Amino acid sequence: MSEVIRDGKLVELTYQVTDRKSGHVLTRVEFPLGYVHGHNEILAPSVHKELEGRSTGEVIEVVIDGNQIFGPRDESLVFSDHIENVPEEYRQVGTSILMENDSGQTRSFLVTHLDDERLTVDGNNPLCGREVVFMLEILTVRDATDEEIRAGGAIIAGADIDPSRMRPV
Repeated sequence: MSEVIRDGKLVELTYQVTDRKSGHVLTRVEFPLGYVHGHNEILAPSVHKELEGRSTGEVIEVVIDGNQIFGPRDESLVFSDHIENVPEEYRQVGTSILMENDSGQTRSFLVTHLDDERLTVDGNNPLCGREVVFMLEILTVRDATDEEIRAGGAIIAGADIDPSRMRPV
């Protein structure tokens, strides 16, 4: 009998996220992504809820309304500037730019449009305003070790990562 996903289980999976309206694949994770269920929730809560009770080999689809997770689009987070005011390294669609406001708060902006005169960035999460489908393939479900629970995922042999030294950006 195969193990089922529940708290304390190490889960490895792959997934892709598709825009439900257009059918375009927005992102794809083809290498195994591992986490400890109930200890290191790395995907949307509704996805983790749907994974509960599933087992190795299952492929599931979870529909998510991006507005429920990230809120509605905020058009005040979209702005353009003259291209000459933008450093060369940011002049490519898809580039992520970390910006800081006067209060020291940071937000990631994505370059969404570029032409000969202007560059546009958007601080909204790319899933805002979209209904997306997560298609997940469960590759592994097993008991997590104490070390994996502390680390939040699988321990890779030879990796030298000290979680106590890791700090948020």
